[in-house]
Amino acid sequence: MTETTALPAVSREWHLIRRPQGWPVAEDFALREVPVAAPAEPGRILVRNLHMSVDPYMRGRMNDVKSYIPPFQLDRPMDGGAVGEVVASTAEGFAVGDHVLHGLGWREYAEFDAQHATKVDGAIAPLSAYLGVLGMPGLTAYAGLFETASFKEGDAVFVSGAAGAVGSLVGQFARIKGASRVIGSAGSAEKVDLLTGKYGFDAAFNYKDGPVAKQLREAAPEGIDVYFDNVGGDHLEAAIGALNVHGRATLCGAIAHYNDTEPAPGPRNLMMAIGKRLRLEGLMVSDHYGNKDFVKDVAGWLGSGELTYDETVVEGIENGVDAFLGLLRGENTGKMIVSFTG
Repeated sequence: MTETTALPAVSREWHLIRRPQGWPVAEDFALREVPVAAPAEPGRILVRNLHMSVDPYMRGRMNDVKSYIPPFQLDRPMDGGAVGEVVASTAEGFAVGDHVLHGLGWREYAEFDAQHATKVDGAIAPLSAYLGVLGMPGLTAYAGLFETASFKEGDAVFVSGAAGAVGSLVGQFARIKGASRVIGSAGSAEKVDLLTGKYGFDAAFNYKDGPVAKQLREAAPEGIDVYFDNVGGDHLEAAIGALNVHGRATLCGAIAHYNDTEPAPGPRNLMMAIGKRLRLEGLMVSDHYGNKDFVKDVAGWLGSGELTYDETVVEGIENGVDAFLGLLRGENTGKMIVSFTG
């Protein structure tokens, strides 16, 4: 039996209409209208999206290259994390009014198999938090620090892109679990102040103020044991130079290179990894879905006040591409969210 509410005739969704060359521009995308209909087959739901995520990894999906995740198709809706309200259901266990987390963002309405939805509770945390601190970025930070980097109490930790959705959590997780020193880099004086103030980092610097290697040496004169890399480029090279013997680096992202049109040079000091016996390991968050400790620990730290987070919210699906481009320019503090609740 279908359960439904009154539905609009059309939904808007963002399509990729041309593959970006270098930095994406607005002309690479189109906001199009498509019909809305209630599910016609059993086991499906129609969701009105309330919040969608824009993330750096989406830039890679705009290229037609083989990768760990398929590229976006041209003239088709893009996808990504979203939280919404069920407005029609033919699926057992999903009722109109339920809130769910799913992977069909970049559109106002999404109709899909309910097996791909996870119920979320807005009474435990704001719904948008399931796209950030309690969602994929939070798990990325948690698994990348504790599993990939094998963090242990007393480690000195450096995080690049530390004011972003992932980096801001990595630094706080390290502080909570007893890091000897937490250092972060960011792209503005305001973000540096945020890191050492609200987020409790021991030191932070603006990478635009001078060579990263020099600023990192000054912030961590005794070196670092763990590096969480969201940036790549000069940050990775500086971290290799600063890592102590048996240091570990989690390679999560390389936003410095996402819009390059030529192959990026590797770190010039990679040979140092041999003598220092470094471990440089890539992170795929999908390898860690189902982690039993993540939500329990993070919810506990939120409840105790030990952990805090920020969101940069852009209102309206029509501003979705602007939000994404702003993310690539570093205009966000914490998680960048596009909300359709207005």
